[in-house]
Amino acid sequence: MNKDERKALISFLSIYVGSVILLVGLLLYFYYKNELKSVAEHCNMQMSNAANEIKSQILNSYMNKEKLKPIKLKHKDIQYALFDENKKLIFSNMHKEQELTLKKDLYETQEYTYYVTYLYEKNIPIRYIAIQTCTGVQDKNKLKIIMGLILIFSSIFVGCIAYLLAKLLLKPVREKVESMDKFIKDSAHELNTPILVLMTSVSMLKKGKNPEKMMKYIISSSKQISQLYNDIHFSTFEKNDESLEEEFCLSELISHSVEYFNDISITKNITIKASVEPCKIKVDKNKMQKVVNNLISNAIKYSHNNSNIIVTLKDAVLTVQDFGIGISKEEQAQIFKRYKRGNNNEGGFGIGLDIVKGIVKEYNLNLSLKSIENEGSLFSIDFTKVLV
Repeated sequence: MNKDERKALISFLSIYVGSVILLVGLLLYFYYKNELKSVAEHCNMQMSNAANEIKSQILNSYMNKEKLKPIKLKHKDIQYALFDENKKLIFSNMHKEQELTLKKDLYETQEYTYYVTYLYEKNIPIRYIAIQTCTGVQDKNKLKIIMGLILIFSSIFVGCIAYLLAKLLLKPVREKVESMDKFIKDSAHELNTPILVLMTSVSMLKKGKNPEKMMKYIISSSKQISQLYNDIHFSTFEKNDESLEEEFCLSELISHSVEYFNDISITKNITIKASVEPCKIKVDKNKMQKVVNNLISNAIKYSHNNSNIIVTLKDAVLTVQDFGIGISKEEQAQIFKRYKRGNNNEGGFGIGLDIVKGIVKEYNLNLSLKSIENEGSLFSIDFTKVLV
């Protein structure tokens, strides 16, 4: 991952994770507020019930003229204290009594919640009943911890999902960038060879050395550059243009292509043999020229020096056979993809067969490939569906 990709990934994660965490945080905040209210109401209800339970037992004791005994409450986490009308302590089983004040009806400290109520009976000396419990504070602390853990684990989960999503989204972009980088490097390499041959031939021609041979090299190099330019231009600007279909003789088009590429194949001393039958079809002639040219050009690139290429057209089936390096079974499934080349040591941009595949698919023609490594390849196209 380069610097720009890392920067883009960090920016995406920051925005995505930050916005999701903010949303989750807001939802948790409102949930937390609502739960706090529920916890407080539940705690207040417990203390109120405990106070009523104490009042009831005090009243029963004095009505039955019994001595008031320590009251056992249903909730073990609740303690209480009793005071007379002068706020003098009568009984208490509270912890940290110094925190208790009778001036407030309901309040909370760091550890306890307090609830104070009154008992107005003339014959009973008890006036104030104070309730103490730790459950309210503990429940609130537990709620805070749970909310914090939810936020942390949500952040981690969202971060992981965002990272995987970013990698998934960046993968095709990264592959495209790598393909373009490779394409640019291949372009420089591919154009360098015919340009170098062209410049050398011109230089030799100026010196008057073997003018006939140098002229052949100049023509060959010029046609190679022209073919490369045409492929790039078609792939970039014309591939999706509207087709201009017309009737023409495919055999004549193939013969012209063979004649054209005979000047290019001379640099590798390759002979192109053609055997074509008359065949009239109705398609875009310019696109079909690209198909034939790229099949022959591809055969030249991957053929050995001093070998042959056989081009045939029989029963509306075009075949282009070379006796070169061949294509492995693994590469045959990938060879028609853009920027994919059968052998990195050979020429080409890897767009020729992509153009062929696209045009053949447009007209729903059958394209097949048979190849054996180190023996050669045979490309076939059936034009039966576009016969006139």
